[in-house]
Amino acid sequence: MAEEGTLAQMRHWFVEHKLRAVGSLWATSVAGSLAYNFSNPNMKTSVKVIHARLHAQALTLAALAGAAVVEYYDHKSGEKAKRYKERGQF
Repeated sequence: MAEEGTLAQMRHWFVEHKLRAVGSLWATSVAGSLAYNFSNPNMKTSVKVIHARLHAQALTLAALAGAAVVEYYDHKSGEKAKRYKERGQF
């Protein structure tokens, strides 16, 4: 793994920790959206929280869709495909 580039290492980590990556993205997006919304003094607090939740939810759905694509690609052509061919399950 020392010869791999940074992008390949990131991809490998993401493949192994999909849900952790999506959860981290969700938490970061909630915090970022709350920070952005609280910089606007003209909105009520309840509206700020609702907007933060909606932004985080949209970003999380996009991340889950991306994780599904990565899982599909890995299942068809990655290490998992090699394991399934060896076992005769593919």
